This record gives sequence, C-alpha cells and structure tokens, in this order.
Amino acid sequence: MDAILLLKAAIMGVVEGLTEFLPISSTGHLILAGALLGFDDDRAKVFDIAIQTGAIFAVILVYWQRIRDTVAALPTQPRARRFALNVAIGFLPAVVLGLLFGKAIQAHLFTPVVVATTFILGAFVILWAEKRPPSAVRVQTVDAMTPADALKVGLAQCLALVPGTSRSGATIIGGMLLGLSRQAATDFSFFLAMPTLVGAGVYSLYKQRALLSAADVPLFAVGLLFSFVSAWFCVRWLLRYISTHSFVPFAWYRIAFGIVVLATAWSGVVTWAE
Repeated sequence: MDAILLLKAAIMGVVEGLTEFLPISSTGHLILAGALLGFDDDRAKVFDIAIQTGAIFAVILVYWQRIRDTVAALPTQPRARRFALNVAIGFLPAVVLGLLFGKAIQAHLFTPVVVATTFILGAFVILWAEKRPPSAVRVQTVDAMTPADALKVGLAQCLALVPGTSRSGATIIGGMLLGLSRQAATDFSFFLAMPTLVGAGVYSLYKQRALLSAADVPLFAVGLLFSFVSAWFCVRWLLRYISTHSFVPFAWYRIAFGIVVLATAWSGVVTWAE
C-alpha cells in the first residue's frame, strides 16, 4: 500500500485519538483534517468512523478495573445493575435518532462551514455551563445518577449528530448543565462512548462493506493503532486535568478554531472539501 496513504491514516488516527474525548469535536477535526489531506472520499468517511473503535479500546483499558468490577457485581449488587441500566438508557436515544436521521445529516451537514459554526456555538454553551454556581451540582459521582439523569444525558448526546458539536462536549457539558459534577459528567461520557462508538463503527463497516477490500486492512490497522495510543494518553491527561481545571480553555479554542475555518473557507485561502 502507498506509504503516503498510510501516513495520512496515521495522522487521522492521531487526530481522532486526541480529539474524541475532549469537548472539541473529533468528527469536526477529522472532516477538516481530511479536507486538508485530500483524504475525504467515501472510503475515508467509513475509515473516520471505524477508527473510533481504537479510541474506545483506550477508554476500556483506562476504566478496565471499574468495568470488571461492575460486570462481576451485576448478579448481586443493585448499584452495579443501576449503573449498567443507566449506560443502556443513555445509549438508546442516539441509536434511534442516528438510524432515523443519520443519512440525511451526512448528506447535508458534513461541511466545514457547518462544523465551524457549531464549534463557535458550542463554545458559548461551555462558557455558560462553567458559570453555574457550586450549589447547582447535585450529582457528585456516576453511581449517584438516576435513570432520568442518564436519559437526559443520552438526549444531549444526540446533539452530536450535527458535526462539530462534539459527542464528548454534548454529554459532558450537557451533564454539567443537568446538575452533574464535572467528574461525574466526564466519567459517564466515557462510559457512554463505549457502546455508542463501537456500535457506530461496526454499523458503518457493515453498511459500507462494499467499498472496502482486503487491501484496506493495513490502512485501517494503522488508523486504529494510532487512534488507540493517542487516545490513551489523552484520556489519562484529561482525567488529571479536570480535577483542578475547568473546560473554559476548550471554549476559547473552539471559538478561535471556528473563526479560522470560516475565514479560510470564505476567503478561498483554503479550498475546503464539501
């Protein structure tokens, strides 16, 4: 396989891993990176979704102890069963709306201008969420969440169907606005990502299997590997970061990045692929 194509796959894998779990939209970055690299055909779109699985393996590794303990405790502990139920409840809205509207969204909203606009709008939501008073926090840990809390966060996750919104941003910031602590919202976002992104990757590969061949295995393997490694470092860093910092810097990043994208798209300095 072409070494340049493998290099592009590695770059896209790093972009995916570094942005999937930050509130800055991995899909938005992948769309824009793909446009710059000329890696944005139909096969590349399947690749973008499939390599999310590599990032999820990194989260599973980081949270492996909690996952193992929860599975072992399911037959005997109500807390473990409630946690598993909450993840399932939070996962379902995105499945339903994704199946209903995913095709239309891919056809009409996956453009750099839409991505940049949602980047900026999302930034203001983050700034709003970070201004809430401490008294607004009513759920300190994921174990204290109710099924209603999980459903609300799951509905917030559906906003991420619009590219540039950020799945992590929608669930973390949405959770914070709903009364979850920053730690609880981040943890639940990670757990919710596991079935959501694995399901999306498997479904996309199955649906678009006609576009792929055995020759694509090295391309996808490189993307998955680099996505896994970069996501592992990113998740561990983020969990340390949120213990003493807010998400405000990510809001300013989103605004700056969105403005640059809009300016280059409208001025013609960069020819963004539609």
